[in-house]
Amino acid sequence: MSDKFDKQDDALEPVSPTDRRVRADAQRNLDGLLQAAMTVFAESGVDAPVREIAKKAGVGVGTVYRHFPTKDDLIAALVADRFKRLAEHAREALAEEDPWEAFCELMRHAAAIQILDRGLSEFISSEPQLGQREAVRSGLVDATAELIAKAQQAGGMRKDAVVEDVPTLICGLGAVTAGAAGNMPELNWERYVEIMLDGLRAPGVNRLPPPRAHIDR
Repeated sequence: MSDKFDKQDDALEPVSPTDRRVRADAQRNLDGLLQAAMTVFAESGVDAPVREIAKKAGVGVGTVYRHFPTKDDLIAALVADRFKRLAEHAREALAEEDPWEAFCELMRHAAAIQILDRGLSEFISSEPQLGQREAVRSGLVDATAELIAKAQQAGGMRKDAVVEDVPTLICGLGAVTAGAAGNMPELNWERYVEIMLDGLRAPGVNRLPPPRAHIDR
């Protein structure tokens, strides 16, 4: 019992300005490391060596491993950060006046991330369970489902679209454009995003079969 109260008392002790500065510096270093890793993976893929990430971040390799004991730990942190940012974007979209247009902007934003950060996107495609877990944990699935429901109620989106359609469409678009990049450098992925959105727009000409994939929430 006394140990419990001691821990609570410690938690109430004020944090010194020095401690705050140290924590702020550590957070900035971590953010810089994640940004460097994101840039390197986007340019060179997830097989890029850790020393390249350390050089980009301006730190030693040991610093990288202190934060992330393995490269998989680093990649997992980047995946979590990506879905966290997408979830924030989706929650902001819920406040927009036109839910269908808000959904379209969310899809364009997600597609751009998928296309431009191919290294991390390829990793997520190869580890779909990790992507699905972070999509649920970040709140992205729930926010997107709510946005879809609002868009359907407002008459902008076809009634038989479901939240499970979204990751399949976005990942599919990323896979196609990545595969065609070497042979078709002029491929305009924005064009295909708009074609994809037209397929989701109300009223929908053909009735869709039920989805086979299911996102556990």
